[in-house]
Amino acid sequence: MEATALCIRLLDGSLVSPLMTVLLLLVAQVDSSSSQTADEAFPRVDPNRQQLFQYEPIVFSCEGLQGLTGWRVMKKSRGVVKACSPNWLTSTGPCKIKNAIPAVDSGEYWCEMGRKRSHSVNITVTDGPVILDSPVLPVMDGDAVTLRCRNRTISSNPTAEFFKDGRFMERSSTGEMTLHSVSTSDEGLYKCSISGVGGSPESRLTVRAHEEEPPPSSHHAPQLSVLLYIGLSVLALLLLVVFWRFRKHQSVIRGATTSSSFQPSSSPREVSGQARIAVPLEATYAVVTRPREITGY
Repeated sequence: MEATALCIRLLDGSLVSPLMTVLLLLVAQVDSSSSQTADEAFPRVDPNRQQLFQYEPIVFSCEGLQGLTGWRVMKKSRGVVKACSPNWLTSTGPCKIKNAIPAVDSGEYWCEMGRKRSHSVNITVTDGPVILDSPVLPVMDGDAVTLRCRNRTISSNPTAEFFKDGRFMERSSTGEMTLHSVSTSDEGLYKCSISGVGGSPESRLTVRAHEEEPPPSSHHAPQLSVLLYIGLSVLALLLLVVFWRFRKHQSVIRGATTSSSFQPSSSPREVSGQARIAVPLEATYAVVTRPREITGY
């Protein structure tokens, strides 16, 4: 009876639905683990700054991210999303831009492979004479960060003024400003200007808090894939066992039904209005042969 009840539950979906829910949750866990690992990564940028002078070279790389190859460097410029490399089929590997142009190469860059996508970085290419040298990637809470004001034509560090969210912060004779032990309150849009030369574009400084536990490493995803494979195998085995027991139980029921449906070739006759006895429909006669008597001579 237990096998029958289980099979009925399987057939009407009351047990299949929870099992499928568990499997879907496991798949989601595998996928989210992979996505979380991918989201903790960024493209590598050389040089490591958010702003570039026009015609400067820049290289974006994703290879080795999560220990995998086959990533594509994607970019979004002026609302258009495309591969960094002009040829999609050969766009995996580093994306090298020899002469950056403001209208073409300014924008958002990230790594992509299938459904996985990394965090993005923003690059600004300017044809102006001044840029702000600030880190591409977010800085960690408590770190020291140095911002530099660069002049295209002068290699030495001139006196520069620094601004955050449009408000003046300080004037530096070395062209540098150091933020000691940064926190989330230091996040914002920064820029600099050099008197008599010009100002830089704005770039965002992002501060990330230290995590109590490190993000999952890339080897966790294969482990979860193994768990998913085991879960599917166990489910398949369970279904096979239940189906086998169901078929066996049905065979027993059919055999019992066949036996109980047998009708004897007799006609019941009522006796005294209560009991019923079976009287053969046809009489069977036996021939009895008496031995011949032997008489004397």
